[in-house]
Amino acid sequence: MDPDALSKAFVEHYYSTFDANRAALAGLYQEASMLTFEGQKIQGAQNITDKLAGLPFQQCQHQITTVDCQPSGPAGGMIVFVSGNLLLAGEQHPLKFSQMFHLMPTPQGSFYVLNDLFRLNYA
Repeated sequence: MDPDALSKAFVEHYYSTFDANRAALAGLYQEASMLTFEGQKIQGAQNITDKLAGLPFQQCQHQITTVDCQPSGPAGGMIVFVSGNLLLAGEQHPLKFSQMFHLMPTPQGSFYVLNDLFRLNYA
């Protein structure tokens, strides 16, 4: 499969799910998965989902600016780097963010997020 097409499909799925129902992201993570969110490290699918679902805003909209990807290692993994804007409900000015995903293949032929790093980009 074309890495660029795969990464773009993943990014579309991830952010549309995040914006509509963050709890539904649980299926993208496994127990070995780790999220670093603004410097805080969280491990495990349930803990990551709890963190994302517990963020202090109910609604948001991601606007993706760039998606870059690279193959990663002999196991068929992929690094996906995303930048864009995050618009919170009731706010007029979007926040800039960067996020990196390390995707790993599953035996079923799909991918899961092994590593996820998120940072807001302050001007």
